[in-house]
Amino acid sequence: MRTFSVNLKNLKGAGFLLSGALLLSACGGSGSEGAAANENLTGSIQIDGSSTVYPITEAVAEEFRREAPDVKVTVGVSGSGGGMKKFSRGEIDIVNASRSINADEAAAAEQNGISYVELPVAYDGLTVVVHPENDWANDITLAELKKIWEPGAQNTITRWNQIRPEWPDQEIHLYGPGVESGTYDYFTEAVVGKSHSSRGDYTASEDDNVLVQGVSSDPYALGFFGYAYYEENKNKLKAVPVDDQNDSNGQGAILPTLETVKDGSYAPLSRPLFIYVSSKAAARPEVVEFVNFYLDNAPELSEEVGYIQLPAERYQEQKDKFQEFANGVNQQAAGANQQ
Repeated sequence: MRTFSVNLKNLKGAGFLLSGALLLSACGGSGSEGAAANENLTGSIQIDGSSTVYPITEAVAEEFRREAPDVKVTVGVSGSGGGMKKFSRGEIDIVNASRSINADEAAAAEQNGISYVELPVAYDGLTVVVHPENDWANDITLAELKKIWEPGAQNTITRWNQIRPEWPDQEIHLYGPGVESGTYDYFTEAVVGKSHSSRGDYTASEDDNVLVQGVSSDPYALGFFGYAYYEENKNKLKAVPVDDQNDSNGQGAILPTLETVKDGSYAPLSRPLFIYVSSKAAARPEVVEFVNFYLDNAPELSEEVGYIQLPAERYQEQKDKFQEFANGVNQQAAGANQQ
């Protein structure tokens, strides 16, 4: 597996070479012709958003830089919400998102004349984690997570034995993504029942590495973040199996793994991860090349950094969808130029 932090380093892997046409065919190009085409590309691509999707996008960007060294690809981290704000204002070309765009963000993009295409790139399983020395929380139910995280728990549910009487009479220290995070939105909707609704007295950060550091250094901590950050740091964290007691199959507590996320048994904390590409960006050849490169390499690179690839046919569907979107953008531009 690749290692990553806020800045991925020393990434290795085989890049898939694409043809250099402005609008690629569904299958794309390969071999030396594709390499030559990418080497002739210039320009820049601005990406921002989810810290959860960041490892995949930065891994793809690192490989793309090898194939198109004259294209500057910048990947930032401001959370899904922060990235969507920049995206809807036209400040970035692509946004990483660990949730779907919401109504307010879509309205802001429309107001600014920005259309977009949503492209799922991988699956994730939100992972509940504790310190390795925690020998009591060997499983937890969704109802117990709600009891911990709901707004009414603030200044009320503060000790481990308030969750289960047999757990220690010790203060519980909570860590989680900030309110701009799509992971926060998804977790609160799945666990509390309402997106963007939780207690506020917890240590919050848009940088998942900060959360990892917090939980891994505190025996009485509990936190949550994307599966890749647990997988990368499992030597200093303990994942807690989650029991969805509303599950009619009665499977009991399930650990997030590549298998349980992929087969849907780790529900409802499994989710798709996305990139969104703006219409203005899709009119530029370097962006078209990059997005096709992304979808060709996402299956391998998503698993290298700890996420779960989509079925192969889903990636082809996304390539076809992006192709149609880019074609439409360029047809509109051609029509405008003729007027």
